[in-house]
Amino acid sequence: MVGPREVVDAVMGAGIGVQGVSGGMLGPRELVDAVMGAGIGVQGVSGGMLGPRDDPSQSDPSTKDFWLNMAALTGHLQKQAEQSPAASYYNVALLKYQFSRLGPGSAPLRLCVRWDCSPGATRVSVEYGYNPAALAVPVPLANVHVLLPVDEPVANLRLQPAASWNLEEKRLLWRLLDIPGAPGQGGCGRLSASWEPLCGPSKPSPVAAQFSSEGSTLSGVEVELASAGYRMSLVKKRFATGIYLAGS
Repeated sequence: MVGPREVVDAVMGAGIGVQGVSGGMLGPRELVDAVMGAGIGVQGVSGGMLGPRDDPSQSDPSTKDFWLNMAALTGHLQKQAEQSPAASYYNVALLKYQFSRLGPGSAPLRLCVRWDCSPGATRVSVEYGYNPAALAVPVPLANVHVLLPVDEPVANLRLQPAASWNLEEKRLLWRLLDIPGAPGQGGCGRLSASWEPLCGPSKPSPVAAQFSSEGSTLSGVEVELASAGYRMSLVKKRFATGIYLAGS
């Protein structure tokens, strides 16, 4: 496991009440602050709706300013309203950024995989552990799934704890739900599987994990409106795994 990489679209949701505001009543542009750590690449998206603000007086390297084109935003929302008139709100993508950090200590879920393969038996163990230090704000990991590929005919399959066997996809699936769960559980554990290979020694392969989380990010990026004319009534943060693998 090399380390996590966060690729994010920052999306703004606008309520239906915005449609009742004419373009002439909105300011031509509003200032958006993105409070970002070092080494985060940022791009504006949505057809020039958000653009960088070139200000020589901005000396804080951890903050980037962007102008939000309110006229373009209003036009975009009106077009969405015409296409989906029954919707109660509309989402608009504003920012896209990438963030990466090396090392297994940067992963929110640490995985250690061991394969023991012989002609007559295969044993696999997966140790997992929650790593709150990898998150900007420690929050639980939800819907945690661990997937172990078994791409061979086997006999006498034994699992601890119980897992689902998908014959078509040739994999085992452990559903761990939330990590950490109840207070005091610590967010760590061990999964094991053993079987008799019917076609010679097994070949080790990477184990995959899937999970999501609400209320935090890996990068710690914050977005806020710098103008006093508007406010954000609700800010939601969520991340989910893409390719999350661990080898032996």
